[in-house]
Amino acid sequence: MDEPSKPTKQTNLRITGMTCATCAGTVERALSRKHGVSRAAVNFAAEKATVEYDPSVTAEKDLVSAIEDAGYGVATSEVVFDITGMTCATCAATIEKALNGLEGVVSASVNLASEKATVHYNPDTVNIASLKKAITDAGYRAVPADDSTIDHEKDARESQNRRLRLLVMFSFVLAIPTFILSFVGPFSASTNNWLLLALATPVQVVAGWQFYVGAYKAIRNRRANMDVLIALGTSAAYIYSLLVTVLRGVFDGEVYFDTAALIIAIVLLGRYLEARAKGRTSEAIKKLMGLRPKTAHVILDDKEAEVPIEDVEVGHVVVVRPGEKIPVDGLVIEGTSAVDESMLTGESMPVDKKPGDQVSGATMNKDGYLKFRATKVGKDTVLSQIIRLVEQAQGSKAPIQRLADSVAAVFVPAVMVIAILAFLGWYFIGGEAFVFALTALISVMVIACPCAVGLATPTAIMVGTGKGAQNGILIKSAEALEKAYRVGTIVFDKTGTVTKGKPGVTDIVATDGFNRDEVLRLAALAEKGSEHPVGEAIVDAAKKNRLELADPEFFQAFGGRGILARVDGKEVLLGNRTLMNENDVENTPFEGKIQELEGEGKTVMLMSVDRKMAGLIAVSDTPRENASEAIEQLHRMGIETVMITGDNRRTADAIARQVGIGKVMAEVLPEDKAKAILNLQEGGNVVAMVGDGINDAPALAQADVGIALGSGTDVAMESGDIVLVKDDLRDVVEAIKLSRYTIRKVKQNLFWAFLYNSIGIPIAAGVLYPFLGFLLNPIIAAAAMGFSSVSVVTNSLLMNRYQVQR
Repeated sequence: MDEPSKPTKQTNLRITGMTCATCAGTVERALSRKHGVSRAAVNFAAEKATVEYDPSVTAEKDLVSAIEDAGYGVATSEVVFDITGMTCATCAATIEKALNGLEGVVSASVNLASEKATVHYNPDTVNIASLKKAITDAGYRAVPADDSTIDHEKDARESQNRRLRLLVMFSFVLAIPTFILSFVGPFSASTNNWLLLALATPVQVVAGWQFYVGAYKAIRNRRANMDVLIALGTSAAYIYSLLVTVLRGVFDGEVYFDTAALIIAIVLLGRYLEARAKGRTSEAIKKLMGLRPKTAHVILDDKEAEVPIEDVEVGHVVVVRPGEKIPVDGLVIEGTSAVDESMLTGESMPVDKKPGDQVSGATMNKDGYLKFRATKVGKDTVLSQIIRLVEQAQGSKAPIQRLADSVAAVFVPAVMVIAILAFLGWYFIGGEAFVFALTALISVMVIACPCAVGLATPTAIMVGTGKGAQNGILIKSAEALEKAYRVGTIVFDKTGTVTKGKPGVTDIVATDGFNRDEVLRLAALAEKGSEHPVGEAIVDAAKKNRLELADPEFFQAFGGRGILARVDGKEVLLGNRTLMNENDVENTPFEGKIQELEGEGKTVMLMSVDRKMAGLIAVSDTPRENASEAIEQLHRMGIETVMITGDNRRTADAIARQVGIGKVMAEVLPEDKAKAILNLQEGGNVVAMVGDGINDAPALAQADVGIALGSGTDVAMESGDIVLVKDDLRDVVEAIKLSRYTIRKVKQNLFWAFLYNSIGIPIAAGVLYPFLGFLLNPIIAAAAMGFSSVSVVTNSLLMNRYQVQR
C-alpha cells in the first residue's frame, strides 16, 4: 500500500545580494539541501526563490537561515503595532510567542515600555490581518501604527540602486583621471606611478570591495561566480602595478592602474544599468499590485465607516460610489452600474452590474452607486489569485533554461582555466612578454559573461507572463509557456467551450398516449437538480411553461448516457440511444426524426416511461461568438483543431461545420476523453486541450497544455496550465501567439549570450594576434561584458510593445 504523500507548502522569498546567475545557483543549492525541501527554484532576474517544503520538517525561518548562511539576504516587510492590554513582561512574551509561531514571520519583538510590537514578515506568506488576529487571539488589542508598514524589498532594491549609482560616480571620478594620467602624465615615471596608485586604490578597495565580498561568498560555497573573475582580473592588474611602483628596479615595466580602475567602473555601470532594466521586467506585476485600493467604505452598526482594506471581512456590506475602486470581491445587493474590468480581463468595454452579479476587487466603478456583500477578501480575491499565479509562473523554470543553468554551473571555472592557459601559452610557448600574457589573462576573465546566459530566459518569461496577466491570460508556469510554443493540435470540448453551454429546448415530440407538456414535465421531474446544461435547459423550459415540478422518488445518473428516475410511481429513462438500447427500449420508429433533428445540430434526448418510448426532446446549443474567427486563425498558424464531445456524431458534426473544425471525436464518454488525448499525442505530437476546467479535468491533465476557458472569478483552479479569465475563444489564439513570441525572445537572448561568449573569449585570449596583431584591451573587454547583459535584458523589455489582438 502506497504511503500518503505528505502535504507541502510553497513560499516565495525575495533574495538580496545576488550578482550573477551563479549566485542564483548557489542559493538554489543551499535551499535544496535543506531537509524537508522538495523543490527550490531561484529566478535571478526576479531576485526571488520559490520553495516547496514539508512544514512538519522545516519552517520558513529555517529557509531564511539557509539563505543567510550561504551569504545572501532575504528582504522582508516590517509593521509596527500599537498594543493595548499588556500589564507585565509575561504579556509581551505571550505576544512574541504568538507572532513568532506564525508561518512567514521572520522575527517579532514586543517592547513593554512603549507598548509596541515590531514584526518582520514575508508578505507572500502572511499579511497584516493575520498578524493582528494572532495578537487579538492572544487576548490583546492591536492597531497598526500610522505609516508603520515598510516594504523592505522595495527599500533594499532602491537602496542597492542608489548605492550602485554612487559607486559608479565615485569610481569614474577617479578612474578617468587615472586613465588620462597613464598617457599624459606631467611628472616623472616614478612620481606618476605613485599618483596613479593614490587614485586607483580607493576604486580598487572601496568600489571594488563588493567583488571581493561576492567572491568570498562564492568560494565559501565551493562555487565560482562573476565576482571571482572580476576580483581576480582587476587584482592581477592592480597588484602587478603596485609591485612595479613600490619595488621599482625589481619589477620593471608599465603600470596598469587605469585598467583595474576602469574595469571596476565599467562593470559597476553595467550592473547599475542591468539592475534598472531588471526592475522593469516585473512592471506588469507591480502594476497589478498597485491596483489594490488601501481603504473601503463598510456599513458597521448601520453607519458607513472608512476602514483599511485589511479589516474588511467576508459578509461585510461595502459601499462603492461612482469613480471609486471596488475594494474586494463580492455580490451586488443594491444599485446598478457599469464596471471597468479591463485591469483583470483586458476587455476595454465596461460590464453592467446589477443585484446578484459578481464584482471583483481593484476594478473601477464607473457611473453608479453599488452596495455589495463581500465574498472574498485578502489573498482570496481574484486580483490576489492573479498576482499569485503570475509570481508562481515567474518563479518557475522553463526546460530551455536547464541548458543555461548547466552552462552557468561550469562557466566560471572553465573561463578561469582558459585565462590561465592563455597566460601560460603566450608567456612560455609564444615567448611574449609577461605584461602581454597578463593582459590576455585579464581580458579573458573580464569579458566572460555568465550573467547574459543566466538572464536570457527569466527576463523574457517575466515580461511574457506579466503581459499575459494584463490581458486575462494567466500562464501558470514557464514550462507551460514553452510547451504552448510547440503545440501542433488543439482539442476543444464542445459543450460550454465551442458552444455557449446554455442550450434551450427547441423541439418536443410525443408518442401516442402522451402530450408535449406531459413529456416535458416528466423529463423535467427526472432532471430536477441536475447540473448538466441539457438537464438545466429542460427544467428551465418546464418552469417557463409553469409546469409543477416535485422531487423525483429515485434518481440515478449513467455517465455519458443519461439518467434513470422514478416519477409518480413510473420509471423514467432519459438519455441517448445507448441508454435505450441497454434497457431494451424500442426506438426504431423515431430514428428518422432523431436523425433529422441531429442533422440540424441539436442534441436529442430520448425518453421512455416504464420501458416504452414516450417522446423526444431536442436541445440546441449555439456556438460562441468569435469561435469561427478563432478556429480560422489557428488554422492559419498551422495548428490542427479537433472537437471532442459525448454527443452523437450528427450533432457534433453540425456544430463543427459551423465553426470550421475539421476533425470531430463524438460519443466519447467523460472517462475516455483522457485516452483520446493520449492517442493524439502518439508520435510526439504536442496537444493542448481547451475546456471548462471542471468536467474536463482528466483530459486537461493528460494534455501537454491544459487551457481552462472562461474561469471568471475562479482563476486559481487546479486544472489547466493556462487559465483564461474570459470566455472568448480568441484568447486561446492569443495565448499561443504570446507563448511563441516569448520563446522566440528567449532563443534570441540565448543565441546572443552564447555567441557573445563564444566569440569574445577567444578574441580576449589573443586568437587574432598571430594574424592581425590585435590583442583586446581589458577595458574594452569590460565594456563589452557590461553591454552583453544589458542588451539581453533590453531585448526582453522590448516585449512590452507586444499588443494582444482581439
